[in-house]
Amino acid sequence: MTAAARNDVPVVMEGNGVELRTRPLGGGLSVGYISLPQGTDMGPAMKGLPDDSCQCPHWGYLLKGRLRMLTADGEEIYEAGQAYYWAPGHIPLALEDCEFVEFSPTEDFDKVIAHVKAQAG
Repeated sequence: MTAAARNDVPVVMEGNGVELRTRPLGGGLSVGYISLPQGTDMGPAMKGLPDDSCQCPHWGYLLKGRLRMLTADGEEIYEAGQAYYWAPGHIPLALEDCEFVEFSPTEDFDKVIAHVKAQAG
């Protein structure tokens, strides 16, 4: 059994108010603690990935804020208090300051994180 409190999970990416903490939990999944300030558009960071969007599935819970998720099928709005599943092919845009915790396949998530870091560098 493995547990990971937010403050025990290392920061793997930060800047402009964005913070991503992630750590493998087991079973091929990682936990992510994510903060996005209002107005954060992850679209530019996804450029170059297939369909210019995140290709990692995520299961999670929005703790704070409102988020617009763009997909090939349109868009959906998520609000604090909602659990979610985001299939591959999504781009988040923070409508308010957001905080969420999610679970993702470690290998897929690591690829997306590496791409986003390369885009920022």
